[in-house]
Amino acid sequence: MSTTQLTADTIQKTIEDNDIVLVDFWAEWCGPCKRFGPVFEASSQTHPDIVHGKVDTEAEQGLAAELGITSIPTLMAFREGILVFNQAGALPGPALEQVVAAVKGLDMDDVRAQIAAAGN
Repeated sequence: MSTTQLTADTIQKTIEDNDIVLVDFWAEWCGPCKRFGPVFEASSQTHPDIVHGKVDTEAEQGLAAELGITSIPTLMAFREGILVFNQAGALPGPALEQVVAAVKGLDMDDVRAQIAAAGN
């Protein structure tokens, strides 16, 4: 599965309708983003069960601001609609694989319990 372009109009539904969604926030002028792009694309081929979305921060400035993107590339991972990973910086392939494995391995009942406990 190849990467999907996400916009302010499509990101929320994509996150809600899929178990795991990785989102790469990038811009055309960003050198590290260009180096991370092929790594992210390769991950989308390796993990067709995960939605790999890309947000062009130039075209989607409002969305980037809303999500607090202050440097790019930034990678966010959502599982069952919950943000479970958020890190700026271009990851090498093995590090991205570690993130994917960690997100897949999460006990989401435990994650929800931790969120509920933090809210109290």
